[in-house]
Amino acid sequence: MSWLSWLTGGQTPAEAEQARLASEADARRLAEWETALQRGRLPGFVAERLQAASAGRTPWLTTMTAAELMLARSHGIRPIATVSGTCWFHYGYSWTKGHSAGWHAALSRLKLEAAAAGANAVVDVKMRRINLDIGESMDFTVLGTAVRFDGLPPSPDPVVATVPALEFARLLEAGIVPVGIGIGAHYEWLSRGGNLDGAGSFSNRPLTGLGNFWERVRRIAHAELRRDTAAQGNGVLAHTHFGQLFKIENDDAPGRYLGRHIVVGTIVDAPRRLPVPHGIEMVLDMNEAASPLSTASRHGHTAYDGVDQEGEI
Repeated sequence: MSWLSWLTGGQTPAEAEQARLASEADARRLAEWETALQRGRLPGFVAERLQAASAGRTPWLTTMTAAELMLARSHGIRPIATVSGTCWFHYGYSWTKGHSAGWHAALSRLKLEAAAAGANAVVDVKMRRINLDIGESMDFTVLGTAVRFDGLPPSPDPVVATVPALEFARLLEAGIVPVGIGIGAHYEWLSRGGNLDGAGSFSNRPLTGLGNFWERVRRIAHAELRRDTAAQGNGVLAHTHFGQLFKIENDDAPGRYLGRHIVVGTIVDAPRRLPVPHGIEMVLDMNEAASPLSTASRHGHTAYDGVDQEGEI
């Protein structure tokens, strides 16, 4: 290897120059992102990409199924582009409150992209988080399809909904307007002494102290969700409930209990006491026999699974 190849990592001078230019372009792109986010707006190259998708100059992408695309067309709903918002958030003193702030930051960036695309709404918003064990931080990402309604001008503040396009259209038919996403989160420590968890006992008995504490944590989280909802609508389709209650052992003092609860849902605005104009089926499936999802049998849920899946906290 010649001294020139050694200095350039085995690259030809042309390849080295190309790599240098690419590195400088990446640095400029990152700097533009940081400046734009500090000012609460999008970088110019992102706005241009979304405006091109809105004008039909580039192919559009959507999270909708084929059936949803047909229904959206019949209802005058046109997909514009897939939009997203993400932030790596340091949750510091509170993992629970950090979730609320992290989701809100990601949602605000999603709305910036939707507004740049000239959308009226974002449907089918998926909420994902990634924990790579980098300090007390976590990635919060939201992703959905920006849509525009025929006859409506672009909105500077598009509504955001976690419901898919099919349910979005059915809600509109019923006079129920999805308007945003609400988040409620609360955590609390319980340091009261005594054998609250019945350790060492062989009898079956209710744990009143822990039960009351756990109920209080959940009630406060739901009260926060209601406050978040009241600013935008009058109801919420809560789809994610996550709760944890665990004990921190201490050799020199009685153990402490930490309870935390997070609830997330799509906020709706609907006329009060107005009947829904059609029947509601919980689910339609292809079973010849009665669907197990429309009987009183036990249904599965993921509230306490604690695995990394879509919708999990």
